Amino acid sequence: MALVLNEEQVMLKESAAGFLAQKASVAQLRALRDSGDERGFSAAVWQDMAEMGWAGIAIPEEFGGLGYGYTGLGLVLEQAGRNLSATPLQSTVLVAATVIAELGSEQQKQALLPAIAAGGKIVSLALQEGAHHAPLQCALSAEPQGDGYVLNGEKVLVLDASAADTFIVIARTAGAPGDEQGLSAFLVDANSAGLTVQRRSMVDSRNAGALTLANVRVPASDVLGEPGAAWGGLIRALDIANIGLAAELLGVSLEAFERTVGYLKERKQFGRVIGSFQGLQHRAAELFAELELARSIVLQALHAIDAGEQDLSLLASAAKAKLCEVAQRATNEAIQMHGGIGMTDEHEIGFFIKRARVVQHLFGDYNYHLDRFAQRNGF
Repeated sequence: MALVLNEEQVMLKESAAGFLAQKASVAQLRALRDSGDERGFSAAVWQDMAEMGWAGIAIPEEFGGLGYGYTGLGLVLEQAGRNLSATPLQSTVLVAATVIAELGSEQQKQALLPAIAAGGKIVSLALQEGAHHAPLQCALSAEPQGDGYVLNGEKVLVLDASAADTFIVIARTAGAPGDEQGLSAFLVDANSAGLTVQRRSMVDSRNAGALTLANVRVPASDVLGEPGAAWGGLIRALDIANIGLAAELLGVSLEAFERTVGYLKERKQFGRVIGSFQGLQHRAAELFAELELARSIVLQALHAIDAGEQDLSLLASAAKAKLCEVAQRATNEAIQMHGGIGMTDEHEIGFFIKRARVVQHLFGDYNYHLDRFAQRNGF
């Protein structure tokens, strides 16, 4: 497998870089934060992105998408990471659309995916219940009642919750926390009676939310796939999501590194630019090598999705764990090498370490994926 981009992919990457730098940059993120925007992103910018086809970039053509694949989406996510672009790319396009594609019936796909691809519907996955990612520990209950189900429980860290039109809620129709069998995925309208959404502003200035479901009624037709059999499709969707998040972390890391190298070439101490100090040169060189390795593993993982590899668990966990490690180092070094100015809100470099920490935590952090990788290899 050649770990290089073809001409079309290079053009997509350059197009995304130009658009996001102009319309969804760090400056826009700062403005959204300072305005206290309830949605957490610009609806106009999101519609522009949808018109460019990005909302449906990985959705098959028969469902209104471009059918360009996850490598294309990964390239856009990398540029979103570079610009810290606040959009529903992660919540709706990377995660929710993938879950629907993996679990949904033909009718459900026809109803949901074209609307997502057109940018007209925001969908978010409600999975996590505790402080850490542990999908099998789901305890939210779904009790059969009449021709549907009644859902009770709570979810946390639901991306773009305050802007979502629909949630994909993972609940138990059977079994106990820890069991693979018995997990089901429900489509829950954001205006459902008994559903409460609490907006939570994250450290990265992006919006997430907590859901409380109190006797929320869901018809049987809104179960994605077979009741109690969601685990197989869900775990594959999470693997794809983590590869996409690794692509975003790559963008965050590369931008933080390049901004830092630029600062090393300008900042002077003792009459010399600090980039001439050998100790800083060594640190920058080591980080550059790590970033090149990270770039390769992300591209390999994206290619594996598009190649239709059935078991992505090893590659997904390797990519997420490696990018968590590299992002941690790149953003820490960025703050340290910028010195005191890096700690101020006026300087943009601090926004990168904040975004990195949130993405590192989403759907499993470094420790989770390192442990999962080891277990899959028999350790």
